[in-house]
Amino acid sequence: MIEVLVLLILSLAFAEEIPDYDRPYSPIFTDRPVYSWTDKIQMKILAPSWNTDRHLVDSIGDTDEHPIKISTREHSLEPYRFTETDTNSGVFTAEVILTGFLHDVDGDGDFDTTPRTAGRGPTDGFLEADRDSAVTISFEFADGVVVSESVPVRWNVGTIGFSEDRYLPGDSARVLVVDPDMNLNPEALDRVQVRVSSDSDVAGIEIDAIETGKASGMFAGSLSFTQHKSTSGTRVYAVPGDAVYARYDDRTLPGPHSTSDSLGVEAAARLDLPAPATAGRITNPEILFTDSSGNHLTTFSQSSPIQVVGTLTNEQGFSQQFVYLLQVKDESGNVVHISWFQGEVAAHQSLGVSQSWTPENAGTHHVETFVWDSLSEAAPLALPLSAPISVG
Repeated sequence: MIEVLVLLILSLAFAEEIPDYDRPYSPIFTDRPVYSWTDKIQMKILAPSWNTDRHLVDSIGDTDEHPIKISTREHSLEPYRFTETDTNSGVFTAEVILTGFLHDVDGDGDFDTTPRTAGRGPTDGFLEADRDSAVTISFEFADGVVVSESVPVRWNVGTIGFSEDRYLPGDSARVLVVDPDMNLNPEALDRVQVRVSSDSDVAGIEIDAIETGKASGMFAGSLSFTQHKSTSGTRVYAVPGDAVYARYDDRTLPGPHSTSDSLGVEAAARLDLPAPATAGRITNPEILFTDSSGNHLTTFSQSSPIQVVGTLTNEQGFSQQFVYLLQVKDESGNVVHISWFQGEVAAHQSLGVSQSWTPENAGTHHVETFVWDSLSEAAPLALPLSAPISVG
């Protein structure tokens, strides 16, 4: 009798559990709340009552009696097998790669996706998905008892930016693009094209931005600057004072855009010299005064035109654009005249500049000249000059 009792206890201790059909407990989880059209979806089902053999790694979902179905609106995988993460864990996992639909993502006229629906699980599944869709995971836990979970699939608007707002001529710059829709192969590093240009080179260059990690949807590209008008490779011609631009064309836009729409997203940075060196990039040694024929003036009269003359010397090894500004104040400090013009001086060259002013009133006047990079930034390229004159 004792031997029979022991055998009965042992048989109960090692009996295989069966699902509790009256109390289904199988919550379904995905690794993200939202997916793009070519993402990998990692799925998890907690189903301890389907841990039918505590000594083996069990599977669920791959039978016609209690199938797991992975589906979008028009495509599905069924039955699809999930496997237990470990013996006796009661946690079952699988993954599916979304394959999108036929679409040209870079505007070259060729399709860049390979839509297909195939696989039996747990890791060989491919499933077609539209731009605005959803993926539903359903598990027939018991006869007539189905548990399910759905996650949305949608496109995103890409963003772009430089790693810094300002660079120096010897720096390397990084351009960063974020667009989950361009993670076309979640098991490899994808790439996107970025056009980089500057104020001095509007045509610019195209560089590759490489995905920072498998399935990250973030892309980084590097470039450098040259001041010798030889844009090539990943070098863009830009001189200090230039704005530098990066543009990414997004052709995977969410509604209400159509699937054929594109949107150029842009970012800008600036190329500068170190702040202490800015005002010495051009020299302007003195102010001279001449008449309209170029004769040197030492006396000044009302209503007689005066030419304010300077000589700008570019101390740098690249051309520089500038604004030459003339300002005249009367003896009370009031501004009575202001004028300017824009120009460019070549590398290691000198350029004569002049502005005309006709005094309207007698008295002491202060003539001031400024050399700036632009009217908007007003960064000094040369030290300002000032000279008093007496108008009779």
